[in-house]
Amino acid sequence: MSNTNTNIELKIIPKEKDLGDNFIVRRSLPDARKKTVGPFIFWDHMGPVTLTHEKEMKVRSHPHIGLATITYLFTGEILHRDSLGNEQTIRPGEVNWMTAGSGITHSERSKPEPGEKRELEGIQLWLALPKESEEVAASFFHCKEKDLPQFSKEGTELTLVAGEAYGEKSPVPVYSNLFYFSGKIKTGSSFSYSLNENEEGAVYITKGSLEIEGESAERYSLTIFKKGTAINFLSHEDSEFMIFGGEIFPEKRHIFWNFVSSDPERIEKAKKDWREGKFSKTIKETEFIPLPE
Repeated sequence: MSNTNTNIELKIIPKEKDLGDNFIVRRSLPDARKKTVGPFIFWDHMGPVTLTHEKEMKVRSHPHIGLATITYLFTGEILHRDSLGNEQTIRPGEVNWMTAGSGITHSERSKPEPGEKRELEGIQLWLALPKESEEVAASFFHCKEKDLPQFSKEGTELTLVAGEAYGEKSPVPVYSNLFYFSGKIKTGSSFSYSLNENEEGAVYITKGSLEIEGESAERYSLTIFKKGTAINFLSHEDSEFMIFGGEIFPEKRHIFWNFVSSDPERIEKAKKDWREGKFSKTIKETEFIPLPE
C-alpha cells in the first residue's frame, strides 16, 4: 500500500519463475497491484544462470503486437531472429530494441558450444506504445555499448540505455518520453532523480542493496515512486541498479500473453491471426510457441 509520508508508491519483491530447464526469471511487472510504470509494462530479470550445450536457452518463435521490447545483458549472449529477416547477437552492455507495432515474430536462443559454459544474466522488458503508434510498422534496432551515453552524477556511474535523462539522449529510437538507465553506486554515496509532473519511475536493484526513503531495499527488489516525486536513495555498500519510467498514457492497456493494446478487440484479432498462422514467419525457425488457451 502507498505510504503518504514518502515518495514510494509500492515495493515489489518478484517471485522466481522457472521457464524450463532451470532457466530462472524474476518478473516484477505486471503486478496485480500495478500493471505499468510509465510506458513500461513488463519487467523480467533473467538469470543469473549457467548454460551448457545440453542446457540451452531456447525461446521459440512467438508473436508481438502494440509494444516494443528491449533487451540489455550483464553477462552472456543471446541470438535474436525475427520475421523482418534480422539475425543479431546481443552481448553485455548492448541493446536490442524491437518495435512490434502492427505485428512481428521473433525467437531468442543461447546455446554454448560442446564443453563450454556460459553465464547468462540480463533484463528483458516491454514498453507499451502510445495509442497513435500502436500500429506502426515493425522494426529492429541494435546498439553497441560504446554508442550509449555514459556519464557520472553525484559519484554514480550511469549508462543511458534508452530515452533521455540529465540532458543526455540514447540513440535507441523510442516513441514516448521515457528514461531507462543502469547505474553503479559506491558505498556511502547518495542519488536523486526528479520525476516530471506526469512521470512515474522505479528503481530495481541488480547487485547489493540500497536505503530508499529510510528503508532497506535488497537485491532484486523493485521500488516504484509516486508520480511527479523524486527517486532518492543512498548506498551502504557498492551496488548496481536500473532506473526506469516515463510519461503516463491516458488510456488503459490490455495485455494477453505477448500482445498489448489499448483496444481489446485488437488483441482478439492477434490471437486469431496467430492461431491461424497469419503472422510472418521468423527466419531460420521451424519451432514456435502455440497460443495459450
